[in-house]
Amino acid sequence: MPEQPGLGRPRDGTVLAFDYGERKIGVALGNFVTREARALTILPNLTVDGRFAAVAALIAEWSPVQLVVGMPLNPDGGEQPSMRLARRFGNQLNGRFGLPVSWVDERYTSRLAQMAGARPGALDAEAARIILQQYFDQPEACERPDMPPDRGGA
Repeated sequence: MPEQPGLGRPRDGTVLAFDYGERKIGVALGNFVTREARALTILPNLTVDGRFAAVAALIAEWSPVQLVVGMPLNPDGGEQPSMRLARRFGNQLNGRFGLPVSWVDERYTSRLAQMAGARPGALDAEAARIILQQYFDQPEACERPDMPPDRGGA
C-alpha cells in the first residue's frame, strides 16, 4: 500500500541520527535521496542545556525533516537501563524541535564501528552512522514502531 501524502516517512530531505550515551552523543547525517549516511560529530552530554543547545545548532545548520535515535536493546531484544535514557532523549527531541523521531535497534553498532576501523575518538559518530544506514537500508525492518514513547517521568 503506498504512503499517503502527509503520512508516514518523509520522501525527501535530511536526516540526523543519534547514538545516545550518558557522556557523549554520536551524530550522523544522511538524506532520503542518496540513502547514505555519514558520521558527522560527537556532542558532549554534560548538561541538559548544553546537549540541546548543541542539537539545536545542528538542526539549524542541517534543517532535518526526520530524526533517528538508536535504541539500545539487550542481545535477546529485552530492555536495558540505557534504553529508558535513549527513549527519553528521543521524546525530548520530538517535543523541543517538533520533528518526527524514529527508533532503530542499535545492538552491536559500537562493535561494528570498531570493526570498521573507527578510531576511538570517532567511535560514537561512526555508531550513529551505522544506525542511520540501517534505517535507510531496511526502514521497515529496523524501525521499532512497537516501542511506544515512555511517557513516564524519567
